[in-house]
Amino acid sequence: QVQLVESGGGLVQAGGSLRLSCAASGRTFNGYTMGWFRQAPGKEREQVAGINWSGGTYYADSVKGRFTISRDNAKNTVYLQMNSLKPDDTAAYYCAYSSDRFAPPRGAAYGYWGQGTQVTVSS
Repeated sequence: QVQLVESGGGLVQAGGSLRLSCAASGRTFNGYTMGWFRQAPGKEREQVAGINWSGGTYYADSVKGRFTISRDNAKNTVYLQMNSLKPDDTAAYYCAYSSDRFAPPRGAAYGYWGQGTQVTVSS
């Protein structure tokens, strides 16, 4: 079993920044691929970023150049630095875990999910 705990969401004005964190615990010692997803009311869930064990990354076109995914393997934590936030970025953000450490960071078989953290960007 793997547990994921997100933190760092909140309310920010357009143009501001937030950093989300996702701490993984449990059976994570063989390495993993992690992704960040978001879902806004009335919209489908979309993957915004991903990173695998070898450092390969993925970003959705809508966040390229503004969001950065990174990881601290010693802490089993993945971060999502979000800059130049826009009202369209408002959503619940979820981190997800795949035990396939070399999976492509987009579309990996994510078997574990965090509880989500809300990001609200005001105009």
